[in-house]
Amino acid sequence: MLDATTRSGGTATASPRATGTDFVVPLLAPAPLPVVATVTAPATAPASSSAAAPRGLAARCGRVLLSPWSRLALLVVLLAAAAASVLLFEPQKLLAGGWPPQLGGASAAALFAMAYGLCTVAFVPRPLLNLAAGALFGSQWGAGTALAGTVLGAGIAFGLGRVLGQDALRPLLRGRLLKAADGQLSRHGLRSMLAARLFPGVPFWAANYCAAVSRMTWSSFLVATALGSIPNTAAYVVAGARASSPTSPAFLIAMVCIALPALVGAAVAWRKRHHLRRP
Repeated sequence: MLDATTRSGGTATASPRATGTDFVVPLLAPAPLPVVATVTAPATAPASSSAAAPRGLAARCGRVLLSPWSRLALLVVLLAAAAASVLLFEPQKLLAGGWPPQLGGASAAALFAMAYGLCTVAFVPRPLLNLAAGALFGSQWGAGTALAGTVLGAGIAFGLGRVLGQDALRPLLRGRLLKAADGQLSRHGLRSMLAARLFPGVPFWAANYCAAVSRMTWSSFLVATALGSIPNTAAYVVAGARASSPTSPAFLIAMVCIALPALVGAAVAWRKRHHLRRP
């Protein structure tokens, strides 16, 4: 069938009919791949690495210096230096005979109490200091000054031992007797320290540092030191004040008071011997 004819009498031209197979299927172009931007981290500057190294070294040095054994070594050095200074300069002679004459009254007593406390930390025997207190200030002022110096020196030693030595020494308390003594001081601090102060056979410095290594509280330690040191301190001070008349009743009573706490302390230690032996 002719689709169209020319009216002028020309030959009609037929256009071919489209079939179903003649549809053009468009080709789908592949989707473009996403472009991933690669970010290259800048190289670490040498300055930052060199700055981090000193900070790490400083941190390690700080940990070493604050370690328990470093603090214990510092405590040993301090105590050795204090003992050496006492041997070289002999401050007990200054306290006994070379006290500045322009100092008097409360200021002299306060200065003597501070010197007393420092000397006890440096292992100067307390009986010598008590005798000096009695000779310089008499019975009443001397007793108060010596007792204040005793508590001050004990507090300084206890603080040094607690801060510098406790962490390093507590793991070494492995023996049966050491554990028993530590348990006695930790659980019954007031009674144990009171007995140690009343018993003259226990060195003052040894009681201070043993109490510092234990878990005794500050209040129990200071109260027991103050109360337990009264009889012995007062007796030595009176003896120092009356040393010029050794046959006087006051001097003889002082000697009895020096011996009596030793007997009481020995009796308490004898009664507590089973507690120390108990594992």
